[in-house]
Amino acid sequence: MVKAREFAFLGTTAGSRPLLRALLALIAGAILPFALAPYDLWPVGIASCFIYLYCLLDCNRRQALWRGWLYGLGLFGSGVSWVYVSIQVHGSASVPLAAFLTALFCAGLALFHAAFAWIYVAWVRQLPGGMLLGFPSLWVLFEWLRSWLLTGFPWLYLGNAYLDTPIAGWAPILGVYSLSLVAALTASCLFLAWRRKALNSALTYGVIIATLWIGGAVLRPVEWVAPAIKKPLQVALVQANIPQELKWRPEYYRPTLAAYQSATESLLGKDIIIWPESAIPNYYQRARDFLDPLSQQARASHSALITGIPWLREDGKGYYNSIVSLGEGTGVYHKQRLVPFGEYVPLEQWLRGLIAFFDLPMSAFSAGSPRQDNLRALSYRLAPFICYEIVYPDLVAHSARNADLLITISNDSWFGKSIGPLQHLQMARMRALENGRYLIRGTNNGVTAIVNHRGEITARAPQFETAVLEGEVEVMLGNTPFSSFGSRPVLLACFFALLGMQVLFRTFWRDARTR
Repeated sequence: MVKAREFAFLGTTAGSRPLLRALLALIAGAILPFALAPYDLWPVGIASCFIYLYCLLDCNRRQALWRGWLYGLGLFGSGVSWVYVSIQVHGSASVPLAAFLTALFCAGLALFHAAFAWIYVAWVRQLPGGMLLGFPSLWVLFEWLRSWLLTGFPWLYLGNAYLDTPIAGWAPILGVYSLSLVAALTASCLFLAWRRKALNSALTYGVIIATLWIGGAVLRPVEWVAPAIKKPLQVALVQANIPQELKWRPEYYRPTLAAYQSATESLLGKDIIIWPESAIPNYYQRARDFLDPLSQQARASHSALITGIPWLREDGKGYYNSIVSLGEGTGVYHKQRLVPFGEYVPLEQWLRGLIAFFDLPMSAFSAGSPRQDNLRALSYRLAPFICYEIVYPDLVAHSARNADLLITISNDSWFGKSIGPLQHLQMARMRALENGRYLIRGTNNGVTAIVNHRGEITARAPQFETAVLEGEVEVMLGNTPFSSFGSRPVLLACFFALLGMQVLFRTFWRDARTR
């Protein structure tokens, strides 16, 4: 009875044109990455959700499962195709095998959208406001689910596409999930206005959209933090551009050290000097003969030298992917969120030795403790993140609360000349905006950059070149609301929105049956 009322205005027949809807679902997913870096066509993100809603409009649960999976396949097949580069070029897999493993990876991630679509059609679509609020609320909860389930892969979040739009004003308050919510809710409003084709409905949905976007625009100039020091810090980042295929060869060890030392000598005197992830292809404990004299030089020059380097565990049972602060700096941080297959191999006892990809150099790291102190550089606290740790919103917020600066080091050589490094940079920029902190990003071959507290790039080195990037960073005082509370407020709002709709539906359904 409620279903009939819910869909009466839609004027559609269940199961109409199923093949077309399935194809549209695949296309809708495939176009969403064009809303993100490097294309930045943000209206495409809203269009993708609009088409997705259309594809899930009149289908049954089985069709929803299929169409959701196709949407996810299009999304990840288009957006994370750079995985192929890691497997084929750096993993030495054959082209067919690399293509198969990439397809398998994308197909597995697509299961998230299969589950999303099934739940939406089975439990949400028929609720009061299910299409309006249910769709975007469920979308956000599934993005969050993807951030931690099976170690997490928080890539291709819809909200990242809106970093440079008016609604970015919501990010320092509620984070990237709030931008995903606003974008998906905008699509829902447009879709329902289009379906109902009534002036009063169009005005209602228009008011909702205007409130969200104007609200973000009003909030965007708000400064949640303020400079803590009068004189900015001078920083320098060394982008050595060491070829990935040569990096771990013993004969290139000394030339690698010489390259970093040569680039650094002229930078001594800068407040902070940064080398990228695993800049030194050796364990810290075995590279002391090189690092200790350099650390003394940096200390004499009142410089902090920060580098990525593998670190042997104290118990001798493995090693960490680490970042250490030397010279006028102190502290060591061990990476917590490891990359599957790149830094550890799931099902290792069965996969090791099958193909070269499962035996990449340094692919047996241990995960660091979630309770680690921030690094120190001079008298300042730096929240450190290695590689794709920077894409985890709440992981960054947790450390940023007690930090003066954010620092992330990476080796995006694994991505090759793909869209991966540019997507990575966009997500790092979002973390700076969310937390109101300058972010220093050092990489081996790009994108090395300095990002201010508003998520804007202030300095950037060219990709795939040997370069030194020099610039200034400001230490900011205070915390943004997001830095203080993380994603909890927006996630709870989405959860209770779905719960409230369910209660209303059950109450309405029970009352309808008694009449």
